[in-house]
Amino acid sequence: MKTRRGACYSCHEPAAEAPEMHRRKRRRTAMEAAGCAGAAVGDLFEDLPDDLLVSILADVAASARSPADLAGAIMTCKRFRELGQNKVVLAKVSPRCLAVRAKSWSDSAHRFLQRCADAGNLDACYLLGMIRFYCLGSRGSGAALMAAAAVGGHREALYSLAVIQFNGSGGSKDDRDLRAGAALCARAASLGHVDALRELGHCLQDGYGVRRSLLDGRRLLIQANARELAAAVTTSASLLRATAGSVKATRRQHSCLLSDFGCRAAAAAAGEAHAANRFLVEWFASRPLGAESSPAPAPAPAEEGGGLRLCSHALCGRPETRRHEFRRCSVCGVVNYCSRACQALHWKMAHKAECTPMDRWLDGANANPNPNAVAGVGDAAVAAPAL
Repeated sequence: MKTRRGACYSCHEPAAEAPEMHRRKRRRTAMEAAGCAGAAVGDLFEDLPDDLLVSILADVAASARSPADLAGAIMTCKRFRELGQNKVVLAKVSPRCLAVRAKSWSDSAHRFLQRCADAGNLDACYLLGMIRFYCLGSRGSGAALMAAAAVGGHREALYSLAVIQFNGSGGSKDDRDLRAGAALCARAASLGHVDALRELGHCLQDGYGVRRSLLDGRRLLIQANARELAAAVTTSASLLRATAGSVKATRRQHSCLLSDFGCRAAAAAAGEAHAANRFLVEWFASRPLGAESSPAPAPAPAEEGGGLRLCSHALCGRPETRRHEFRRCSVCGVVNYCSRACQALHWKMAHKAECTPMDRWLDGANANPNPNAVAGVGDAAVAAPAL
């Protein structure tokens, strides 16, 4: 074929070259479109307001089941790392995310809890307060953190302050304030703390810090039983399956529970201790009692017969801050408790089968040169409950 100027050309070559040219154009167009789309996505993320991202991170922190969940979200990008330090996010960190273990304790964990506490997180205030008061020896700052949590309505902090007031922890025997301890127990019990309710019931029965009333004390103990039973049925699937098949079995569980003042229900419902108590148990299991990690007044020298002691209730973990601070069992004189609630729980869970009157094994040893050991040495001796 010829052009208008008379030049000849082949009609087959363009047909072969045309598809290749079209393919190149399509490939180039697709690459340009992909680049534009990537730039648009990056621009959209950068244009998101900080308030929206802070709100998202706060929801993640509130629902985190472990510290790794929050750390994974914050380490996603540089912007998340910066916004993750916002007080709004730290104030909503969940208790599970704050539950540091004693073996993982470090300066970074301490700083993280301190930042959360400064942001107004009540759980962080309570946990760090317990660690400082009992483990690090910083009595003043620990009590202040627990007081800040108690002012915000944290029931565990209220009960812990009540135990401190009952025992005069961090001070002398004369620093005990029974009325303040009973008032703090009443406040914690009104917020649903079962141990505080039980403690207040025993205080009413014994006239300890309040006017004695056997009827009101027993009523509060029965209420504690009912709440523990409800918690056991709600949280334990095995208990639900065991009691759902037979009404008689359910009634038998109820009657046995009330006659034992709730101790068996506590064993089923309180299988996992609070993060603060679990930290204390692990801390003093790996360190000698009285060996704080920061400067603090040295504990009294251990006399013959033992020094500072831990509460005998396995899920408590509270230690003495001075010698003979806790009440000792007046029957055997072997176990000791920081509170009546711990004593009532441990009695049915373990100590009832182990408690032996002291005069029996003293007779077996022929004699005891220390006459005070029979009655129970300490600020007070606690008698075994007659259940």
